[in-house]
Amino acid sequence: MMPYIVNVGLILTACISFYKLLLEKETFYRLNRYVLLLCLLIAFTLPLIPVPQQLSLRKTETPAVHITNQPVVANVTNDKSISANNAVTSPINNQTSIAASNNTFSWQRLLLWATWLYWFGVIIFAFNFIIQGVVLLYRAYTLPVITDGKFRIVEMTGDKAPCSFANNIFINPEKYDWDTYNQILMHEKIHIEQKHTLDILFAELVLILQWFNPFAWLYRKEVENNLEFLTDDRLVQQEQVEKKSYQLNLLKVSAPHFPLSLTTNYNQSLLKKRIVMMNTKRSSVHTAWKYFFLVPLLVVAASLLNEPVAKAQTANVADNRNSTSNHEHNNDIRTEGYWFATIKTDKISFHFTNDENDHESYNSSEFALSDFPNLPKGTNGDFKLIRDAGTMQFNGKFDGNQGMGRYKFVADKSFGDFISAQGMGKPDDEDLMTFFFVNVTRDYAQMLKAEGYGNIDKDNLIAMAALKIDKPFIASIKENGYKDISPDQLISFKALGIDGNYIKEIKSAGYTNISTDELVSFKAQGIDKAYLAKLPKAKDNGGKMSADNVVSLKALNVDENFANGFKALGYSDIDPDDLVSMKAVGVTPDYVKQFQALGYKDISPDDLVSMKAQSITPEFIKQYEAVGYKNIPVDKLISLKALNVEPSYISSFKNNGYTNISLDDAVSMKSQNITPDFIKSFGDIGYKNISLDDVVALKAVGVTPDWIKDMKSKGFNYNQVDKYITLKSIQ
Repeated sequence: MMPYIVNVGLILTACISFYKLLLEKETFYRLNRYVLLLCLLIAFTLPLIPVPQQLSLRKTETPAVHITNQPVVANVTNDKSISANNAVTSPINNQTSIAASNNTFSWQRLLLWATWLYWFGVIIFAFNFIIQGVVLLYRAYTLPVITDGKFRIVEMTGDKAPCSFANNIFINPEKYDWDTYNQILMHEKIHIEQKHTLDILFAELVLILQWFNPFAWLYRKEVENNLEFLTDDRLVQQEQVEKKSYQLNLLKVSAPHFPLSLTTNYNQSLLKKRIVMMNTKRSSVHTAWKYFFLVPLLVVAASLLNEPVAKAQTANVADNRNSTSNHEHNNDIRTEGYWFATIKTDKISFHFTNDENDHESYNSSEFALSDFPNLPKGTNGDFKLIRDAGTMQFNGKFDGNQGMGRYKFVADKSFGDFISAQGMGKPDDEDLMTFFFVNVTRDYAQMLKAEGYGNIDKDNLIAMAALKIDKPFIASIKENGYKDISPDQLISFKALGIDGNYIKEIKSAGYTNISTDELVSFKAQGIDKAYLAKLPKAKDNGGKMSADNVVSLKALNVDENFANGFKALGYSDIDPDDLVSMKAVGVTPDYVKQFQALGYKDISPDDLVSMKAQSITPEFIKQYEAVGYKNIPVDKLISLKALNVEPSYISSFKNNGYTNISLDDAVSMKSQNITPDFIKSFGDIGYKNISLDDVVALKAVGVTPDWIKDMKSKGFNYNQVDKYITLKSIQ
């Protein structure tokens, strides 16, 4: 849980840093709103998504391997020191070693304390969130209210700043003159109409879970700031609002008591910044490239933080290859406790637990029935199993095929010293008990050392023994060209079933220099020689596709039939990268045929991907043909769709005399959000037949009819609007 919370915090930090660096000063307030909300959502979902191993920047770790005990020859005796009569005073009952181990400091205990502290903070901030909501609802439904359509104007008293929550506007009407009061209401109504309360609530919920992260607090502040910029921008675009008057009214709305953080409010703390942003030149569409850099940022974050998918699949394969489901070696393992067993034909399945009333085991192991020739039937008795790592002493009885009792593991200290001498770490009693379960022997440790693995850590030793990585397996891997294969790589190979035969098969298909990581990806995706033989030929590299492309094709289920479908349409030399992109966005041969029927015979794979990503259909093209636009280039189609330029948008300008609008003009006007009413507003003050270039320029520099009137009152009386464009540009 805690690593996930930390990863969420890191992604939030990266997102807010990206926003502050590139997007904060842009006037695309609506787009910024969506980016901020999307980043919050991504921060909590991205850490849960495994990434392809070839994209991961994390060091490959030992896969999670569940241990399975195989039958071994054991010395079984009726040890008189552990009898039914002495069961009460037996060392099995001695908990001294466990109690002592619980008193020692460990990183796990520190992590536990940190977890408790984290959840304590979550509870405190969640309680504060609930209290604020209760206070707001109490005020909304106990104070005097004026209903204005869907808005509820709650009349406050005292020196409190105006604010809104849901459809409620909280304001003290006695504090302001009518113009100021009216503009405050207009401001807060925009907050309500655009549902800004949802943004604030979402940011507050994130803050509850990330209360310890200073960047989460900064994120919450930027969400609120952008909402204020967006509302100001929307308000000053209304004809009845004069920008300077509105800015002066902002100065009047000052109060020492700020509203609760759950509200969208007439924020005074960023007053100067709001006024600056209102007077900032509108961002050009040419700066929109900044937003696209968010994608590689998130990809890098996922590559750094997320689990590789191949690793996750390795763990699953390891599970399937084991005959029993066992827990990993962990700090919950105890050298004494309770056992429950079931006899199954020629095997005994044991479950080990710390509580005789809790049958949830921390380890389940299966042994050969022949290892226990003297099981106590019907009455308590003692029996044991001896391995190199130590002796497992049992006390209890079997009734039929079911048995239960107590156990104690007595570690062989000399074996621990032996393992340490091999350079494999200094195991404690819990480690030795795990060695017992996976049957780590002296011979096995010496074999690994002789093969060059004398300095592996305990976890690798356990995993290698559990997976039965033996000398013939290691030799088969080294003989096929992997002389310096690491323990981690050996574990991945064995868990996935990569052996010498599989390597030879892949190399015989032309992949003679395939890396260990690529082999893991191949096997995890089920790639074999037969699949490789059916792949389309690459343009270079002797016609052989790169290993990364092979994995991508397999992951997206791109097969020979998919490639042949495009060859039949004239794409005989299509690159594997293009196939991957086309499959990823859903470009099919049938999709291409629709456009070829309209005369688009040579659409490049890149353009096909862009068209599909923009959801361009033949119907979209036919709509333009119906209003006189024939043979539209593909790049123009993509631009039109990207900006959501519909034929009806172009037709709407005909009433203003613009009968020959080019598609480039339509794109430029749409990018500036120009409407027929905008042009008409200039005609109303005497400026007719304005060229489309001038219309775009008027909008780009912020010239409005009201501004022209203001300039005329100051002596700037021009017959052509281009003079006002120049005047506005130099101000």
